Amino acid sequence: MTTNSNFDSDLAVDLAEFASSLKAEGLSSEVVEAVKTNIFDTLACALAGSTAPAVSDLKELVEEWGGAKQADLWVFGGKYPAQQAAWVNSGMSHARDYDDTHDAAILHAGVSTVPAAIAAAQLSKNCTGADLIAAVAAGLEVTCRLGVAIEVDIVASGFIYSSLLGYFGATAAAGRALHLTPNEMHNAFGIVFSSAAGNHQVSRDASLMKRFQPALAAQAALVAVQLAKRGLRGVQNVFQGLDGFFRIYLQNKARPDVVHKGLGQRFELLNLSYKPFPCCRDTHSAVGAVLRARAKGFRPAEEIDSITVGVTGPGYQMVCTPEAVRAAPKTIVEAQFSIPYAVSAAWIDGSLGMKHFLANNVTRGDVHALAGRVRPYVHEEIHQTWHRFVTPAAVSIRFKDGTTLDVQEDYALGHPNNPMSKEDFTNKALDCASYSATKLSKDVVKTLRMAVQALPSQPSVDGLLASLRPVF
Repeated sequence: MTTNSNFDSDLAVDLAEFASSLKAEGLSSEVVEAVKTNIFDTLACALAGSTAPAVSDLKELVEEWGGAKQADLWVFGGKYPAQQAAWVNSGMSHARDYDDTHDAAILHAGVSTVPAAIAAAQLSKNCTGADLIAAVAAGLEVTCRLGVAIEVDIVASGFIYSSLLGYFGATAAAGRALHLTPNEMHNAFGIVFSSAAGNHQVSRDASLMKRFQPALAAQAALVAVQLAKRGLRGVQNVFQGLDGFFRIYLQNKARPDVVHKGLGQRFELLNLSYKPFPCCRDTHSAVGAVLRARAKGFRPAEEIDSITVGVTGPGYQMVCTPEAVRAAPKTIVEAQFSIPYAVSAAWIDGSLGMKHFLANNVTRGDVHALAGRVRPYVHEEIHQTWHRFVTPAAVSIRFKDGTTLDVQEDYALGHPNNPMSKEDFTNKALDCASYSATKLSKDVVKTLRMAVQALPSQPSVDGLLASLRPVF
């Protein structure tokens, strides 16, 4: 792909050319396999998300609205307008906070991209499995490249980048699945710019909208690409205009050159991480460190005097404050964004999974008792080195007899430098499938994996969707 080396035009021009022209056969096997992993993991997360609080509200609204039968509602069945199907499917995918992360960009990329791409593929009528691979690759890459180009952290900007950048990634994915031309894709970016949003206050207030902001991005993307296909002209100077995205949303603290560099040759999506635990990624290094310490020398929680956890400043703000709330969460979202809760549950049970983030489990007395002795703090060295990344964790467990266990984890499990195994992904998917809202095929995880692996040779996405339909 040729890009504008002089950068005279807005970044949207090159991103539109990149996304609209990407072909699966031009991707390396490494990139194709990474995209397959992302599709499989996102769909697995949706299985568990189907029973998450408020997902049924989205589903019921879409059923009430009705409309054209264009795209599947995963797990529940039925076809609805593409933008509404993408909305619910994306909400399900993110509802358990189990989906991918880019640990440097601090965002989830697949949660808006994959549902938007699949809904657009069904809308398209002539989107092959290979086209879907290219569409998801385009969406993931746009989101991840924009993410690593930003130089202001989430707390300082006030935006969650999963949803904010997901508008553009989902548009790239849906546009590619719908076979938009470069000019149409450019206009689609300009159209979706009018919808872009995603505040960080949802995390502070433990609002369920934390789960559904990326879904609004997927929904808006489907509207944008359909309008662009009909010829509607969007904003042209999307990112670098006087009132463009970089100034209005990011205080002009973003580097277009980082987005441009190697576009189409080097893929940032290869740096995506995957979650072994269904909670905020900023808790994962702390959980990993505690599980490693536990393996060295487990002792009952009653023998622990304190657990100190050193993290970055933004990490502290994200998952350690307000301190009283994080030490004794009352809701699922409060627990998902709590280092004290997560490390305490992991120490006591030796694992951390879906069962730990159910409404009737997040107030466990034994976990709260230990969480009250967890002392998070800003670790100056970690902060200086990692402040713009998902936080590492320096953990020190002090027992009442004065002995200690000290472990630091820089790369949480699931990062490319500490990858999950195929068995890890399978176990995660099985955990997710056990929480499905409807009865699916007996071997749904195996069937889903096979359908994803077969995508490059498939004439459509029908086989993939068949594995997500309920069995009556």
